[in-house]
Amino acid sequence: MSAPLSMYQASVPVFLRALRNLRHILEKGEAHAREHGEDTGALLQARLYEDMFPLVRQVQLATDTAKFGAARLAGVESPRFEDVETTFEELYARLDAVADYLRTFDEAALQGSETRAVTLSTRTRGDLHFDGRGYLLGFALPNLFFHVTTAYAILRHRGVPLGKLDYLGPAA
Repeated sequence: MSAPLSMYQASVPVFLRALRNLRHILEKGEAHAREHGEDTGALLQARLYEDMFPLVRQVQLATDTAKFGAARLAGVESPRFEDVETTFEELYARLDAVADYLRTFDEAALQGSETRAVTLSTRTRGDLHFDGRGYLLGFALPNLFFHVTTAYAILRHRGVPLGKLDYLGPAA
């Protein structure tokens, strides 16, 4: 019989995989733009709809969700970024920095986090209160996948030849 799934197993490796796959789809998007003589800066500002965030912001929000997710579960402060990226290279550096940060967490850092109180202040809904399990499963993971999926959809909408396996990445 296998051991129960830990909060660490359900969070950090999942965050890392999503960000690795996001980097992969961004690399394909950048390559596609360059091959077709398109402005990569314009691609980073592409949106699915005028009131939605552009590609660059989707990446910033995905990385924020992952780093804040691990930090909140561990009960520590997360590093902050200024959200000033304007190039693919800068986004790759951000993805790498967040992946390096996530690798500082281990099973012990998240031990007992399923019952840790997590309060998240939002602009539109005020303070949201969770226990760690509810935060991870009901907010952090869905939010991460929303932004990664939206980045994928923006690139796909702009003609980048992506498929589901690009989104899913290699088998674990």
